[in-house]
Amino acid sequence: MQAASHSAPVANALLVSANEATIEQITDCLRQFAIRVETCVVPSTALHVLNRDHFEVVIVDFELGNAAREILELLRRSRSNQTAAAFAITGRSPETQTAFSAGSNFVLERPLSAEAISRSLRAAYGMIMRERRRYFRCPVVISVELRAEGAEFQCNSFNLSESGMAVSGPHGLRSGSEVTVDFTIPESATDVRTEARVCWSDGTGRMGLQFRSLPSEQKLQLEEWLTCRLEEILPEDVVRMFQLTNPS
Repeated sequence: MQAASHSAPVANALLVSANEATIEQITDCLRQFAIRVETCVVPSTALHVLNRDHFEVVIVDFELGNAAREILELLRRSRSNQTAAAFAITGRSPETQTAFSAGSNFVLERPLSAEAISRSLRAAYGMIMRERRRYFRCPVVISVELRAEGAEFQCNSFNLSESGMAVSGPHGLRSGSEVTVDFTIPESATDVRTEARVCWSDGTGRMGLQFRSLPSEQKLQLEEWLTCRLEEILPEDVVRMFQLTNPS
C-alpha cells in the first residue's frame, strides 16, 4: 500500500462581506486554522462562485441585508455546497433568527472576537471534516478484483474515496458498465464487496468506479480510514488544536 503524505489546507472557505475590518478579522482567524479563504464583497459574485466551486465553510455577513439570506438559501439548494458548514455574522437578535431559519449552522455575533470565532470553528470541526472527506480522493495502490460481463480480472487502484475509486487494469470497460468490486480497506481486515458503475473510462484500462451502495459497517470503516488519511496530510499543529476541544 502506498499513500501520499503532504500538507494541505484543513478546508476551503468562502467569506461574503463588504466590511473591511470584518474581512481582516475573520481571514486572520481562518488562516490560523489553516483554512484557505476566498472573499466576495459583492453578493451576486458570491452566488456565482457557490454555483461554480466547492467549499467546506461558508461565512455570510448580514450587513449585506436581504442578500445574506438569499446566499444562505442558495447554499442549501446548491448541489456541491448544501452540506457545507455555514456561519452567519449578525448584529441583532432578529438577524440571528433569520440566519438560522435560512440554513446557518453557527452564528458569530458582533462585536466579533478572535476567541469567539475560534470557539465556533472548533465546534464545527466534525462537520468541516465530514464535508472535506466527501471530496477527498486518497492516492493509494491496492489490489482490486472486478467482475463484469461474465469475466473476472485484477486491477490496481490509484485513488480511493468514500463514493468510489479509480483503477487501472489490463481491460477497460465502457462508461455505464455495471461491475462487482472486491477489495480490502488498507491497514484493516475489512473486506468490501459492492456493486459499482463505471463513470468514466479512458480506453487504456484506467476507469473511475462509483459505488452503488456500501453496507453500513463497511461504509463506516472506509470513512474512518479516509478521515485518518486526511488528517495525516493536514498541518499537525492545527489538527491538534482542533482535537484538544473535539477529542472525538
